[in-house]
Amino acid sequence: MVKPELAPEYPAHWEADVVLRDGSTGHLRPMTAADAPAVQAFHMAQSQNSIYLRFFTYKSKLTDKELRRFTELDYHDRVAFVITRGDGIIGIGRYDRLDDPSDAEVAFNVSDAHQGRGVGSILLEHLAVAARENGISKFSAEVLPENRKMIQVFSEAGYEVKRHFDDGVVSLHFDIDPTEKSRAVMESREHRAEALSLAGLLAPASVAVIGASREWGSVGQQLLEHVVEGNFTGAIYAVNPDALEVSGMMPYSRIGEVPGPVDLAVIAVPYGQVQTVVEQCGQAGVKSLVVATAGFADDGERGLARQRALVRLARANGMRVVGPASLGVANTDPAVSLNASMAPALPLRGGLGIFSQSAALGASLFASLSRRDVGMSTVLSAGNRADVSGNDMMQFWEDDPNTAACGLYLESIGNPRKFSRISRRLARSKPVIVAKSDSIGLRLPPGHAVRTTQAPVGALDAMLRQSGVVRVNTIEELSDVAQIVVGQPLPKGPGLAIVGNSAALGTVVADATEQHGLTVAAVESSLVLDVGQSKALPLLKRTVLDVLARDGVDSAIVTLLPVVGLTVDVIAATLQECSEESGKPVIAALTGNIDRRIHVNRQMAQSLPAFSSPGAAIAALAAVTRYAHWLTLESPVFDVLEGVDPRGAEALLDGWLADVTGDGLLTLDAGQAAELLRHYGIEVLESSPFKTEDQAVAAAQRLGWPVAIKTIDPSLRHRMDLGGVRINIENAESLRRNIVRMRNFLKPYGDKDLEVQSMAEVGQSCTLRAIEDPLLGPVVSFGLTGDAVNLLDDWAHRVPPLSVADTADLIRSPRAAVKLFGYEGLPAGNVKALEDLVARVAMLKDEHPEVAFIEFKPILVGPTAVTVLSVDVRIGNPAQRTDSARRAMIF
Repeated sequence: MVKPELAPEYPAHWEADVVLRDGSTGHLRPMTAADAPAVQAFHMAQSQNSIYLRFFTYKSKLTDKELRRFTELDYHDRVAFVITRGDGIIGIGRYDRLDDPSDAEVAFNVSDAHQGRGVGSILLEHLAVAARENGISKFSAEVLPENRKMIQVFSEAGYEVKRHFDDGVVSLHFDIDPTEKSRAVMESREHRAEALSLAGLLAPASVAVIGASREWGSVGQQLLEHVVEGNFTGAIYAVNPDALEVSGMMPYSRIGEVPGPVDLAVIAVPYGQVQTVVEQCGQAGVKSLVVATAGFADDGERGLARQRALVRLARANGMRVVGPASLGVANTDPAVSLNASMAPALPLRGGLGIFSQSAALGASLFASLSRRDVGMSTVLSAGNRADVSGNDMMQFWEDDPNTAACGLYLESIGNPRKFSRISRRLARSKPVIVAKSDSIGLRLPPGHAVRTTQAPVGALDAMLRQSGVVRVNTIEELSDVAQIVVGQPLPKGPGLAIVGNSAALGTVVADATEQHGLTVAAVESSLVLDVGQSKALPLLKRTVLDVLARDGVDSAIVTLLPVVGLTVDVIAATLQECSEESGKPVIAALTGNIDRRIHVNRQMAQSLPAFSSPGAAIAALAAVTRYAHWLTLESPVFDVLEGVDPRGAEALLDGWLADVTGDGLLTLDAGQAAELLRHYGIEVLESSPFKTEDQAVAAAQRLGWPVAIKTIDPSLRHRMDLGGVRINIENAESLRRNIVRMRNFLKPYGDKDLEVQSMAEVGQSCTLRAIEDPLLGPVVSFGLTGDAVNLLDDWAHRVPPLSVADTADLIRSPRAAVKLFGYEGLPAGNVKALEDLVARVAMLKDEHPEVAFIEFKPILVGPTAVTVLSVDVRIGNPAQRTDSARRAMIF
């Protein structure tokens, strides 16, 4: 057996917690020599049939030689992963490199007790990622024909599998590079598993409150009371080792004594007891935990360590964790009726799903929505968000028939690339409203691995816009938007009709309308409604329906000063009728009324959003209108780019990365950069450094006249005004004179190396930059070179992958971009060629996290050509990207 001090170390990022097909969790890690006893125990517990299917023969026990061969690995040519539950192994997957170094044989063995949970599929995903890191591009496998489950694992993975039957064995061969189909398969499996894990948590068949107390006002007492008084439809258990009776029921001293299975345990015990209780829950087979106890991530390093250990322990035993410091969860579905939270009563039933992090802000959001009478479907307070996240909730909401819209208050986004992917899909069917304060930067939640963003300001907002998310800044704005999207039809355009009984108020509303990007399509602000209810209501209805029927009107806001004889409720009922008959949204701004949805009756679809402030109403309606416009855009279309060779680029990068140590970066020289970019069809105009005038002349003759000379100094090389560039040099004599003059001019800056470059077509100078951010992943930024980006920060940002529409929008988003399309008589640039360049750079950056930084500066966008004059490429060992081609829970 390999001595521990001689055993190779496996890459730390290969280890991961995973969600299985049934929603439970497990821990995946590389196998080590120390696993030999566990591997033997796993083997001996398998049925004769499972052993035969794996080894093509029956063997009751593995020999010592076989154990050494299976467990002593080099993590390069021979790799094996195990998935564990508790202390036992539930699945093993391995590959062994073959004589062809690009090919490896792969094999799996899944515990009989855990088959059907997607263990083999997860092992295949992780093995494929590890194999690609080690230069393997193909997998082979030999399977007995009767092993249909294993054949199915390969055939359903989304790879193009070739089969060959020979001598009673099915030989399988397939490339393991991710394909559109394999990514879709992985995302579909991930969605089903994570949605199911939350379904079990939010709709449990049984709940145990651990720490249920007799002390009035204590957290444990309130949580148990709220579960009971909320009329939870399942079994309820109280756990308290010191009490004889709690809330009218006999408590159990520990969770292991509860007679029936427990789906959800709500933990409200002192800080020091939480770890022990979680261990007991794992032993008792509890499926999910809500930890109300605080004092973890906010208790310094000790608390952080305890929080990580708590999550690791829970996931290793198949449990999801909400919290710590959670206010709890709620589900208003009458079939569940769960209020396992600190809210005194179950929320009003409705179509809004809510996720929040901080307990204080979660309470504020709950109160804000309750004041507005906005009904909720499910509510989850994540507290420290150590495990269950907003991404998990969105996976659940996508399939939940009771949820019509989704609201999230986020203090951090642990996996923004995954958030973008899920929210973009979810927003196609349900509005997604995200409140995130501008004062809070992009970061991981407390207790997670320390990583900070390097992304430019605005990159996160750009990602949210790409995803169709309704971005707001405050809890109040989230509630305002939620009022409208829950129950009201979406506007089909920006045209707004203003109806009211005050011309002055109508003018104010019209001004606010245009400031928020809406169009005033009709104004009726002279209604006379103080004529008695029997006349006023029909008049109001006729007027509103009339303006809604006009061309160009997509929605209406009714702004009314108080009218004697008309109550808020009767006005709301009339306006709701107008909305239902016209199929267009109608909102009310009623002076003196609190912001709330006015329930015409208790049915969700018959509620009118009403505001006390016209400004808040217009802002919310404008946000909803932008979302409705996003829905009209075609589903993302991605260009098929010619002349692209990602595998060739990967081979180059692998070779250069051998010279990179630790977290350092390697700057590619001009030749290396050009070689890398050619694999993506990108050409950089060649330049030639020189020391002497003769060298410069020889280079100019080779490159072709006319030429330019420039300093290599990065701060001066593009500054003609500072003497760093001289252009349109047409012959050798002129070149020699310009070199002398340029060196004299640059003397105050010190000795500067120079280079010569042939002249490109004159055009608008632009900058294109892409970085690998530790949290957002790849970020592409575009702007017009010079004062626009240097002084005014006039950048546009997007997160790859970029669709055709994303690319076009990126180029057009900077305020100075008007100069690309003909400005003050200048010819328009070749924007089509610029879009092609951006698409290629975005694809390169998305495919290769090793490219830490790449900047094209300047790019000249001329009338016929787009020319890259200079590029700066830096590569480094890629940090574990948070959204790779494998399923893994962030920690």
